[in-house]
Amino acid sequence: MIIRTDPIRRHVRVRGQVQGVGFRPYVYGLAVELGLTGWVLNDAAGVDLEIQGDPQAVADFLRRIAAEAPPLARVDAVETTERAPEPPDGEPAFRIAPSRAGAVRTGITPDAAVCAACLEELFDPNDRRYRYPFINCTHCGPRYTLTRALPYDRPNTSMAAFSQCPPCQHEYDDPAHRRFHAQPNACPDCGPRLTLLKPDGAPIAAADPLAETVRRLKAGEILAVKGLGGFHLLCDARNADSVARLRARKHREEKPLAVMAADLRALDGLVEIGDAEEQLLRSRDRPIVLLRKARECDETLPGVAPGLAWLGAMLAYTPLHYLLFHEAAGRPVGTAWLEAEDVDPWLLVCTSANPGGEPLVTDNAEAVQRLAGIADALLVHDRDILVRCDDSVIRVGAGGAAFLRRARGYTPNAIRLPHSGPSVLALGAWLKNTLCVTRDDQAFLSPHIGDLDNAATCRSLDDSARHLLGILEIRPERIACDQHPDFYSSQLAAAMAAELDVPLIRVQHHHAHLAAVQAEHGLEGPVLGIAMDGVGLGSDGTPWGGELLRLDGADFERLGHLAPLALPGGDRAAREPWRMAAAALHALGRGGEVAARFPEQPLAVQLAEVLERGIHSPLSTSLGRHFDAAAGLLGLKPVQRFEGQAAMLLEGLAEWYGHAEPVADGWHIEADHSLNLLPLLAWLADVGQPGGAPLRPTGVQVPTSGNTGTSFRTSNDAATEHGCSPPLSFTRDRCARQAYAAAVFHATLAAALAGWIGPVAEATGIRHLVFSGGCVLNQVLMTELERRLTAVDVHVHLPRLAPANDGGLSLGQAWIAMNAR
Repeated sequence: MIIRTDPIRRHVRVRGQVQGVGFRPYVYGLAVELGLTGWVLNDAAGVDLEIQGDPQAVADFLRRIAAEAPPLARVDAVETTERAPEPPDGEPAFRIAPSRAGAVRTGITPDAAVCAACLEELFDPNDRRYRYPFINCTHCGPRYTLTRALPYDRPNTSMAAFSQCPPCQHEYDDPAHRRFHAQPNACPDCGPRLTLLKPDGAPIAAADPLAETVRRLKAGEILAVKGLGGFHLLCDARNADSVARLRARKHREEKPLAVMAADLRALDGLVEIGDAEEQLLRSRDRPIVLLRKARECDETLPGVAPGLAWLGAMLAYTPLHYLLFHEAAGRPVGTAWLEAEDVDPWLLVCTSANPGGEPLVTDNAEAVQRLAGIADALLVHDRDILVRCDDSVIRVGAGGAAFLRRARGYTPNAIRLPHSGPSVLALGAWLKNTLCVTRDDQAFLSPHIGDLDNAATCRSLDDSARHLLGILEIRPERIACDQHPDFYSSQLAAAMAAELDVPLIRVQHHHAHLAAVQAEHGLEGPVLGIAMDGVGLGSDGTPWGGELLRLDGADFERLGHLAPLALPGGDRAAREPWRMAAAALHALGRGGEVAARFPEQPLAVQLAEVLERGIHSPLSTSLGRHFDAAAGLLGLKPVQRFEGQAAMLLEGLAEWYGHAEPVADGWHIEADHSLNLLPLLAWLADVGQPGGAPLRPTGVQVPTSGNTGTSFRTSNDAATEHGCSPPLSFTRDRCARQAYAAAVFHATLAAALAGWIGPVAEATGIRHLVFSGGCVLNQVLMTELERRLTAVDVHVHLPRLAPANDGGLSLGQAWIAMNAR
């Protein structure tokens, strides 16, 4: 006997990252497969649909809709409601209905790397999109950077200017096709096109702009190339002269450059790539990943990342990138050439086109104007970039991957908060600025904006704030900023709060650092926090930077801090580590050594007097400045060429060296619960002084790799092989001494911090500890510190979804403002 069941109908609301990812054709295909009728559409809240049919088929649909979603989709919620069934003849089939406007509640999809299916077509001479630089489908390509408004439909993107040809329109309209409603869909007949320009903007007569671009790169020229979220500056990474000219033209003396490859094979022998790094490099997000250098790296890539232990690398992520490598390889058919042994593994330096620390260049005319004198030619196209978005930078270390810069591929993915609250706009601080907008229980962090030390970046912050609020259709109920009143972000926050007539909430810098970690880990109860950064304005008006806080809700209590050091010359001390070394010597009662130890510094004598008299030398508890003092005492980098350079060199030496024991009695805890590191600095002062005593009775040794437990070789044989060559040091023996001392510094600092925190956790009964601040990016320190704290049953939480540096401050500001009473 056949048992017939009456059809049922369900209304389904799907929330999350479900627009521009092929979700509607996926729903269509699933419904057709299961014999269901109904409809699906995009609206401002996500995807809305109704299904009708056999109860078992409906149940299967609801079970599979999230589990088998398209690769770029992220389903946050599936909400169902019963509906009365339609008459059997009232709905003959399932259909995709037109999009519907309304109050925006959906997410925005980040840009994604070109997919494997599109690459196959890109390199197939028989395909109509062969060598077309703008190939894409619903599983890949630009999203956020070309979206003007939601819903994500072609009229709301920069592709609105391009009418599709009949074959493209047919693909776009076919629910069974991979390009169904792929908003950037185009081909050579109807889509964007490349043009090669001279530095003055005049077109270069070239039959094939791609071929001419590669010819020029091979000849040593510097090219500006328009990408997804802005322009890059490219040159041949193995051409020392090209790299040097790029540095000179961009005024980027020593700051590391990143490289781009078509495949990981091009990095063989240059870097060490673990499983986690490989997964990130190959992911659809395609970040720059910091990789530990191998011995041959600096020789093969001269001047790319001088003196540092890591190289930033990424894989090609746009069709245009791939076509540059494809052209250089001789236009092989198919994709097998990417891993072929007989193809030259070309590497390109790939750095953001933002001269003078200004925002990333996005517009063609702007590129001609701002890149004059830097680029020898410009490869541009006529698809507008609507949202500026730099490359993300990630490093794998203690506890997993961590952002140094969160941008393309990840923003503006929503960060889920522990609970809902008032909508907040948080405008960050001064360095590495980002902004954050909250809606319900979601936080939307903007791409990296930059340092607010020039008018162009300040305007970019204005534009970014209004764009993100506009595209999400949010009117903030509260506005948050840093406590420092002189930051442009604080001034903009005050102006917008007055304009919108909403409360302005000023948040202490280090409280915001730690609250960002609370927010992403869902830690709502009391927690302890250690903020470790350069300098931020403290609640008492002094510069803080090494703080032990108790956090509860939107409130905090300062339980302790590092014993302060003077900042001779104020902010200038952050750029000149020799000044912090002088401050350490003065604090040790050894100020008379300053002039003799730094004879190359014309102001050494005057600085000693300034410290003695206590003028122009504010006290700071900053851990970042302790790193500078250590680097200065060891003679690593008297004057920094970019922010954090001295600390990076110090960490690199420690990593090369490997395990070291901490200095006995290298710190002590004062009666006011401050952590005093002067004994450690005294040890470093003795080690770093000219003609210092041997570090070990049997001589210093350096490991043959960065991995603990590997074999050891004498310093005179191995020091230069491990990157410890001028300008880091003067002799190989000096370098080995520095490496050992750097390892001891890190080991002692980890032991000191653990010894400081442990008793407080025991006394308060609080076992959850959050860390943030730029120093948390130091993996040598954090690996050892986390090991020590875990051993005493303290649960360590580190930043993962937002940067530990000031790029994560806006998330913490937003969380505090959302919870403020």
